[in-house]
Amino acid sequence: MAQAWTDLPIDQPIVVEGSSVGALALSVEPLPPEAPAVITYEAVAPTRAIDLIDDLLERLDLVARELYPAWLPAADLIREPSGAGVMAVRSIALRHAHDGGHYGPFLADLAERALHGVAAGGRFTREVKAAELAKVIPRCFDRHRVAILVSVPDGMSPEDERTLVSAARWLADIGRFGIWLAGTALDSIDDIVRVRFRPQAAGAAEPETHRSPLSNTIGYPAIAGRPHPASMAEQSLEAALSGVDWAAGREWNQIYQAHPLTNPIRVDLLWRDERCVVEIDGAEHREPERFAADRQRDVQLQLAGYAVLRFTNTQVVQHRDLVMSQLRQFLDCRRAEHRERAIHE
Repeated sequence: MAQAWTDLPIDQPIVVEGSSVGALALSVEPLPPEAPAVITYEAVAPTRAIDLIDDLLERLDLVARELYPAWLPAADLIREPSGAGVMAVRSIALRHAHDGGHYGPFLADLAERALHGVAAGGRFTREVKAAELAKVIPRCFDRHRVAILVSVPDGMSPEDERTLVSAARWLADIGRFGIWLAGTALDSIDDIVRVRFRPQAAGAAEPETHRSPLSNTIGYPAIAGRPHPASMAEQSLEAALSGVDWAAGREWNQIYQAHPLTNPIRVDLLWRDERCVVEIDGAEHREPERFAADRQRDVQLQLAGYAVLRFTNTQVVQHRDLVMSQLRQFLDCRRAEHRERAIHE
């Protein structure tokens, strides 16, 4: 039985038993430094192994493009393909590939497509795509490896299960992805490692895995210090906050831990001095497990002196001015309290 995420093998596909997919997903953020980056993927019953492989590689390519420039920090200031942007980013990518053990043509192509927002074509083989994406994505999170937590659908036939496992083995062997299958027992498969695992933090923390706006099938964690690339609400709010002086001091997607004996949690938006946390919730936060986890997080933060302001994605996107006004009002009050306290100290 595995005691921690770091105990799960990443050199072969495994079936994770003992926890629901929801409970596992609720505990993947934040992970210990030694753990791989974890991407969540909702599989469908495949007709052919190659179809599942192609689908996952296409979605991982999208994740890498959305995470740019986290995997190419030297290109941080290049966000548009205009002017010399494309030539510059390709040059930076080729240099990085030479120094970092990547395949230069693929990395340069990926960087250029990230600027244009263009999907991968047929220029590179599946083997190249798998091997390179398995290097690019974990770099964004300061990890060495990446694991795919695959939600296996119910009702698959034995043939479907064999096809799924065949695809999983290809991804593990060729791409060196960790492949963790969860949600369905895959009873017809005898020759696969099964690991019983119930995360200690299951149900106690909420993951910051967001679904890509172009895909409801794949999700990935936030990067500390910036709004999540796949969250329209976070991107929209940051665009507004970046233009006003009163929003100074904000920190996106930070880890907070009250003391070493409590579970660390990631908060969407933080004003540390004002002890203000802002959470931006999608529809999935109405699910019982997430709702309970949210309440537990809120209590933990409130006991540490933080106010927790919750807004829905819809509120932020459709009524951003109102959200901005409420944030400013709260921060102004907190800052006034701090000034008053300083006078009397």
